[in-house]
Amino acid sequence: MALIISGVAIDICKKNIKNMHLYVKPPNGKVTVSAPLSMNDKAIERFVRTKIAWIKRQVSKFDTQPRQSEREHISGETLFVWGKQYYMQIEYGTRNSLLLSGNKAILTARKESTAKQRENFIKEWYRKQLKDEIIRLLPKWEKITGLKCNSWQTKYMTTRWGTCNPKTKKIWLNLQLAKKTPECIEYIILHELIHLREKHHNERFVSFMDRYMPMWREVKVTLNGQILDYME
Repeated sequence: MALIISGVAIDICKKNIKNMHLYVKPPNGKVTVSAPLSMNDKAIERFVRTKIAWIKRQVSKFDTQPRQSEREHISGETLFVWGKQYYMQIEYGTRNSLLLSGNKAILTARKESTAKQRENFIKEWYRKQLKDEIIRLLPKWEKITGLKCNSWQTKYMTTRWGTCNPKTKKIWLNLQLAKKTPECIEYIILHELIHLREKHHNERFVSFMDRYMPMWREVKVTLNGQILDYME
């Protein structure tokens, strides 16, 4: 079910829950409402209308955030790695590679390669960087919290930095985290691990976040304030 109220598109998802939850999700400000199965559509709409001014303020924050221009992956473009900005320098060769040197990101690619092919290679390069950090950091936070996931995976997501399935104990982490400052991935790893214990973003969830990472609110602001990918 979807609503459009005052020009804002809102996705409604009914679940086996007791209370209604409203989210404005990074990185593009998607608005979703989770509602109890027993709640009728009119009641949901009334609830959303009471929150529309707040929703618009949150969405506008994402609309005004700086975004990278559409990528062609050519010399002179910028590339962000762990929060640092690099300038792309293209060299031609028979094997793809990406090397960071000083403030340059030296991309070696075939001369006939397309922008899409270069983009796909860079995404896989980001995946390698992210996986290496997850392998290093996940055991640290599992030990701190006493929570352990059964498996994890990386994928490119447009509305979430991470997600967790408490039943299967599987965690997904957004590929874009490799572009953000290092503390951001630790915050998201902790966030998703805590969902293994508490499904909802309620007071109990917040208390666990406060216990294990007292500065998590500041990190969250830092993460959501950093430059976003180009979006059509």
